[in-house]
Amino acid sequence: MNWIALLGLLLTPTLTWAARPFMTDDARMTTAGSCQLETWSRRDANRTEQWALPACNPTGRFEITAGGAALRDAALGHSVDAVLQVKTLFKTMAPNGWGAGLALGQTRHRPHTDLDLAQGQTYAYVPVSVSFMDDRWVSHTNLGWSRDRATRRDQMTWGTGLEFQFHERWMWIAESFGTDRQKPFWQTGLRYQVLPGVLQVDATLGAPLGAPLGGPNVQRADQQWLSLGLRWTPEKFP
Repeated sequence: MNWIALLGLLLTPTLTWAARPFMTDDARMTTAGSCQLETWSRRDANRTEQWALPACNPTGRFEITAGGAALRDAALGHSVDAVLQVKTLFKTMAPNGWGAGLALGQTRHRPHTDLDLAQGQTYAYVPVSVSFMDDRWVSHTNLGWSRDRATRRDQMTWGTGLEFQFHERWMWIAESFGTDRQKPFWQTGLRYQVLPGVLQVDATLGAPLGAPLGGPNVQRADQQWLSLGLRWTPEKFP
């Protein structure tokens, strides 16, 4: 598993809870007593990922997310990822206010040819969100820690993102994220509300910071990715 795949496995949980397609999590949770589903496909020149992450908030105090992905890598073959996370809030964000919380989780990576679940991470982070202009602008910041299960190596994780709702149904998103051991990544795109507050679709383009989007540096240009996703957030479930 190369370092790009490892970083994606580590940071993907923070993406999904932040309202697809963010990697940087927000200080918000699924509606109390309800569940949501986020699913997406992420592709680059050598790798395809198909994700599905359902999350539920049974009591209003904790959001539990459990899901995973089927991955296909040109060099590494097929594999499966699994994610389990619990998140709570210390302060709920209101329009023109701020919110903060705590998330704890684990990821597991299993090659199809090896039943050993030693690959993966244990992680924790604090998401902070700030609302401006009655939620038209919302910023998100994460600071956290993770430990690699196989190597027992610790690292700091971080992310910062911005949402701008420029139309009743359209939102522009942008973010940067990474660890203290690797160069950062960026991602930007659009989110569209098919059914406002219930069903949304999105599309983003991302790459390592400084990598060309095409051009002579083929090795780094191949690291860019395209992500297409869907998020269903009913007020009540079922």
